[in-house]
Amino acid sequence: MRSFGELEAAIMDRVWLADRPVLVREVWAALRPEREPAFNTVQTVMEILFRKGWLAREKDGRAWRYRAMVNREEYTAGLMGEALDSSIDRVAALRSFVARIDPGEARQLRRMLDQALRRSGGS
Repeated sequence: MRSFGELEAAIMDRVWLADRPVLVREVWAALRPEREPAFNTVQTVMEILFRKGWLAREKDGRAWRYRAMVNREEYTAGLMGEALDSSIDRVAALRSFVARIDPGEARQLRRMLDQALRRSGGS
């Protein structure tokens, strides 16, 4: 898994925010206040994201409606896993990550880790 390019990320952000299948023209219109990509550029990038498996599509008349294959959280978790995999010392990388989170997130992480250990039968 690799991170998205700038336009890919902007497109995926609009698809995730819509939380429903969207047309290329809807994504293009949502990008226009911040950017000025050509419609064909947005269409091409969405087709590329489809071929890469990030988007699914369904026919809607002559157009396609696209939806995300993974949600934003799953994508982020994949990037985090890849970052850990690239580290020579996973424990040190985890230690450094944990040192950066706030106490509330640390408590949530503790609960999730405890649940994961109980499910796996670990201690």
